[in-house]
Amino acid sequence: MLRRRLSSILSTSILSASVRAKPILTPPSIPVRPIQSLQCRNPSKNGGFGSEGFRAYSLLSLNDLRDKLPRKQKTRKGRGIGSGKGKTAGRGHKGQKARGSGKLGFEGGQTPLRRRLPKRGFKNPFSLTFQPVGLGKIAKLINAGKIDSSELITMKTLKDTGAIGKQIKDGVRLMGRGAEQIQWPIHLEVSRVTVRAKEAVEAAGGSVRRVYYNKLGFRALLTPEWFEKKGRLLPKAARPPPKQMDKVDSIGRLPAPTKPIPFLVEDKEAAPPSLTS
Repeated sequence: MLRRRLSSILSTSILSASVRAKPILTPPSIPVRPIQSLQCRNPSKNGGFGSEGFRAYSLLSLNDLRDKLPRKQKTRKGRGIGSGKGKTAGRGHKGQKARGSGKLGFEGGQTPLRRRLPKRGFKNPFSLTFQPVGLGKIAKLINAGKIDSSELITMKTLKDTGAIGKQIKDGVRLMGRGAEQIQWPIHLEVSRVTVRAKEAVEAAGGSVRRVYYNKLGFRALLTPEWFEKKGRLLPKAARPPPKQMDKVDSIGRLPAPTKPIPFLVEDKEAAPPSLTS
């Protein structure tokens, strides 16, 4: 007994001396838990702590590390019978659910919802979408000096000056809004034109030609720098499909033209030479 008591007293005194010599520093963000201090035999000395009593703080240990949020590991299936999710991996024996998922929208043999709902409306796959632009807007841009009335006004000119938006799907339709503001001859090339707009332009001494561009032709007309960036040549102008043959006057020219093509007398009597050639 005496030997055990002497060894405990010596270890306690050595530990207390090391604690006084080197104070334990803990990070400010880690909470510390004080260990219950030992009672001192002579509390009058050292303010209640003697050679046999001390107060220490626990160091940061690996078993105290915790994540900010608890993370649950996913269930690993098919890893042996001992895991509880082996062999059939929780699917049971045979059946449709054990072999895989069914067809999307299958409702067990009854009429699915997509067939129970009635059909409404009709979408024409051959419909064309044109962006409208009025003669009044073109007249304002000419008066502002953004468009030169002496040159040919193409769809690229209208796009660069802001007369139309950037999204030109199937072309531009010239409308007769503000036709009374056109009092000088102008020459235009658009995809479609109304009767009122054509009469107003021709009454002022100008001309309107309906030209055809396909999707690639519009890209070459509006953004020719794209082909230069890709190292490609400008494509040739495409011919219109048979259903649009009687709705256009000529094939669109590439690159963007600067001079109008004059209408000939035989153009009104027969098909345009640019389409028949």
